[in-house]
Amino acid sequence: MIAAAPPVKPDLLQLTLAMGDSDLILSQRLGAWCGHGPVLEEDLALANVALDLLGQARMWLSLHAEREGRNRTEDDLAFLRDAGAFRNLLLVEQPNGDYAFTMARQFYFDAWHKLALEQLALSDDASVAAIAAKAAKEVAYHLRRSRDWVVRLGDGTAESHRRMQTAVDALWPFTGEMFDEYFNHLRPAWQAEVEATLQAATVTVPRDAWMHRGGRQGIHTEKLGPLLAEMQFLQRAYPNSTW
Repeated sequence: MIAAAPPVKPDLLQLTLAMGDSDLILSQRLGAWCGHGPVLEEDLALANVALDLLGQARMWLSLHAEREGRNRTEDDLAFLRDAGAFRNLLLVEQPNGDYAFTMARQFYFDAWHKLALEQLALSDDASVAAIAAKAAKEVAYHLRRSRDWVVRLGDGTAESHRRMQTAVDALWPFTGEMFDEYFNHLRPAWQAEVEATLQAATVTVPRDAWMHRGGRQGIHTEKLGPLLAEMQFLQRAYPNSTW
């Protein structure tokens, strides 16, 4: 039996930017649900997940700004970069769609995010390890919650099942990008989590498909531009504004 190759040690500047950008963009997407959730309790829960991700984004982007030595801040990175400079996963920039779509997107991301953070918590870089360890505790809750929604909707009514199957299928081609050279060895554990959850949800696991890539290299879908235009408007319109 051939032993699996050890994970590649990541470039820390690329890593901190990629992790921070994915958290930031998904937080922005989830924030759009505020006031529009299916029930009040769920509206608040989703807002809390968005705030968790925003907090994580701040930590990663602050560390990136500190390490790069270009006299930038987390705010500069969030509000003064164009789409081509972002390194988020394509998955997280996909629109919210209906609630099944939002929860399928969240589940795919959470299942990967938890594994990635657990790995990074073992980093020999103390700052990276500390951020990852803190974030992993929050993401463990995120995963329990999104997993529960996938099962509830998939194994619910005929309509909710149809919507969840549609969402799972549509988002599947954006999942391959999560397993780049740094995290490729996490794929089997992620696949096992996804298959077990979809089976419980009575949802068919999508077949292998061509996978979209490019987010890590700054090549994004047409969905990112409008999101950034909304998120960055105030700072772009009124430069150097402060509270």
